[in-house]
Amino acid sequence: MSLDRETVRRVAKLARIKVDDERLDALAPELNAIIGFVEQLDEVDVTGVEPMTSVAKQKLRWRADQVTDGGQAVKVTANAPESDMNFFAVPKVVE
Repeated sequence: MSLDRETVRRVAKLARIKVDDERLDALAPELNAIIGFVEQLDEVDVTGVEPMTSVAKQKLRWRADQVTDGGQAVKVTANAPESDMNFFAVPKVVE
């Protein structure tokens, strides 16, 4: 796959990157090199290789799904500049 000037411009726009017109021609070969590297991955034989989520085998530790810190609203809002009925009170920002 070979990227031309207009494709590079479109990619930059989609990525929301401002690229000057004089840099578009210089970026095309760089992006083509990146795409060429990624296309090399298609040549790798992955038959029999299981998908993995991490390079290290690990098992997540589970904990019981219990509420253990509830009922402390007064302590939580104690340092708030302003609170109302154990909720943080903030100034109105939208009228």
